[in-house]
Amino acid sequence: MSKSVKVKEIVKPPLFKQVTGDQSSLEREISIAEINRPGFELAGFFKHTDFRRIMLFGEKEMAFVREMSKDHLEERFEKLTSLDTPCIIIARGYPCPELLKEIASQKNFPIFEIDQETGRVQIDLISALDEALAPETLIHGVFLNIYGKGVVIRGDSGIGKSEIALELIKKGHLLIADDAIELYHIGKRIVGKAPEVLKNLLEIRGIGVIDASKMFGVASVLPKNNVDLIIQLERWLPSREYTRLGIEEDDVVEDILTVQIPKIVVPVTGGRSMSAIIEAAVMNMQLKDSGFDSSKEFVNRILENIKSKS
Repeated sequence: MSKSVKVKEIVKPPLFKQVTGDQSSLEREISIAEINRPGFELAGFFKHTDFRRIMLFGEKEMAFVREMSKDHLEERFEKLTSLDTPCIIIARGYPCPELLKEIASQKNFPIFEIDQETGRVQIDLISALDEALAPETLIHGVFLNIYGKGVVIRGDSGIGKSEIALELIKKGHLLIADDAIELYHIGKRIVGKAPEVLKNLLEIRGIGVIDASKMFGVASVLPKNNVDLIIQLERWLPSREYTRLGIEEDDVVEDILTVQIPKIVVPVTGGRSMSAIIEAAVMNMQLKDSGFDSSKEFVNRILENIKSKS
């Protein structure tokens, strides 16, 4: 099911000044994260117009309006203020044309004025709509910011994810979400955050629910973060072969909302410091991002050693 957002959630005062329409007009739905600069529409070409987009008037559109006859303007403005159009925004501090204001007032159609440049308004609106209308999903796990990377820790219930998260928070890393993680596909990134009811909370078996921001300070939590790495915790199986050198198999990824996220499978057994292992995994990822691969370096050393002895 497609998402939508109301005009009042995107176009807000005091940045935007409402010149027509009452509060009920702000209940109009926006379902497309794109903006329409109606140059062709003002010229009379409506064949491919998607009226579900916000209409944005800038310097060129206002200059065109000043050159048009009243009859043509009335015809164009009638169509632009259709029931499907969420609203019209006029940028760069230009006043709303009186004829447009009259037609919009009759229809209780919302028109806004803003002093910012047209390009900046367009970028900000698309960014806000992209986030508000982003495809989303919910997964189980713990989400932390470790050395600047967004790391999702997943695994079976009772494997110790929250306890590991507690150790990492005590080491200075940041909690974003525990138990449930809301994920959004924004641009080319996956952004994760906690559901509002679970914000800043961490469940520790045997203790209960603790508030990380109260216990460790507000600097120990983040509201949201990009997802850069998934660490899958698995109970140790002696029969299974685990990665030892880092070159045994192709890079593992997990598909989340059509975005490929790097993934590491880490076995859990007694005596292993899982928080230290996860920190090492993140630091190793940062090294790879900077162009250094420890596994390849190890293989090169072996080859150089063999070459020197042959």
